[in-house]
Amino acid sequence: MMQRIIFATGNEGKMKEIRMLLKDLDCQVISMKEAGIDTDIIEDGDTFEANAIIKAKAIMEMTGEIVLADDSGLEVDAMDKGPGVYSARFMGEDTSYDIKNNYILDRLNGLKGSDRSARFVCVIACAFPDGRILTTRGEFEGLIGETISGENGFGYDPIFWVPEYGCTSADLSPEVKNEVSHRGKALREMKDKLKDLM
Repeated sequence: MMQRIIFATGNEGKMKEIRMLLKDLDCQVISMKEAGIDTDIIEDGDTFEANAIIKAKAIMEMTGEIVLADDSGLEVDAMDKGPGVYSARFMGEDTSYDIKNNYILDRLNGLKGSDRSARFVCVIACAFPDGRILTTRGEFEGLIGETISGENGFGYDPIFWVPEYGCTSADLSPEVKNEVSHRGKALREMKDKLKDLM
């Protein structure tokens, strides 16, 4: 039977990226929903690493299987690196990203160039049933754009300007985004570590 790994997320957009990135790993990667897990994990860590580990360990303890989890967010330098670890809960959990993105654009109104610097950060944690924990971290540097643009991404992608491509992260094709993104970098590094172990 093919080994499987549960990825602790309910976000379908994220699962699409994850499956693309991990497709050559010799195991089946399934979401929490596909594993029949419906639980809310309190992520009360104050770093991306802490939150990713909390999630991976909680689901591993529930299932006894290998679990991957990620915690990622947007750090805007002009907002004191906010929303950071609170990216998903920023302005309230049920607030739409349209509202969040417009709020950030308003906060940075009048700032130009490098004063709009920002990055996406992603930490992937892998919890093994024997208690081992691995983590990897990826960062994706850019700027906060002046307007909302693009249909391909989710979350803060439509306001995250990628200077080398002259467009937002949400304007990039999924293939290019996976090449350059924070999640792409962290997942590729994790995939290499897992290949050595599996």
